[in-house]
Amino acid sequence: MIKTMKEEKEKETSKPKALGYVRVSTREQAEKGISLEVQRKKIRAYADLKDLDLVKIIADKGKSGKDLKRKGIRELLEMIKSKEVSAVITYKMDRLSRRVKDQLYLAEDVFVKNKISLVSLTESIDTTTAQGRAYFTITGAFSQMERDLIAERTADALEELKKRGRRLGGPNFVAYGLKLRKKKRPTLKDLKIDLSKIKNVREMRRLRKRNWTLEKIGEKFGKSKSSIKYILENPIYKVLKV
Repeated sequence: MIKTMKEEKEKETSKPKALGYVRVSTREQAEKGISLEVQRKKIRAYADLKDLDLVKIIADKGKSGKDLKRKGIRELLEMIKSKEVSAVITYKMDRLSRRVKDQLYLAEDVFVKNKISLVSLTESIDTTTAQGRAYFTITGAFSQMERDLIAERTADALEELKKRGRRLGGPNFVAYGLKLRKKKRPTLKDLKIDLSKIKNVREMRRLRKRNWTLEKIGEKFGKSKSSIKYILENPIYKVLKV
């Protein structure tokens, strides 16, 4: 009997250690299908199925996924860097972050660098498999392609602004989501593109076409009415075909 207990203990300690991560925003807390408990249940079930030692499930309650500035994410990163776990399980990739840029950063600079497996249950992503690694490769490629297309159109956009006598702004500013590193005679090499903000502009324009008021759009993106108006009326986005 003692031997059996010892063997069970050794088996338990030999299991790969996994960390779960769950998140809901303030808005999502009212949605049963994506509640913290639903996410936890799915993660526990997966850990049992794969015979993983689920050491902890970190939760960020009432937090937006717009960036990585969250207490739970900081704890997750610390546990990864201290080599406490070998896998991270999440219900869906956007639980970690809604920004593709952040997802790619986590995948390439955190998980792969530290040899940590990343599992997303909803998208059936598992970076221990060739298909899982391909997901990030393809996503990254499309993101880079979109940046390149925007960069190619920027020369025309800057010329268009010049013709209209439009002031580019300060030394580091072109428009929301687009920055120039220098003010005088900028070239494409001086352009910095924030793809997540460009996607926000697309969403703003889409909502405006659906007759959303400037105030309502501003509330959604945390911006003033005048800022939304400026963004929507900026001709650079039309030239860029955003």
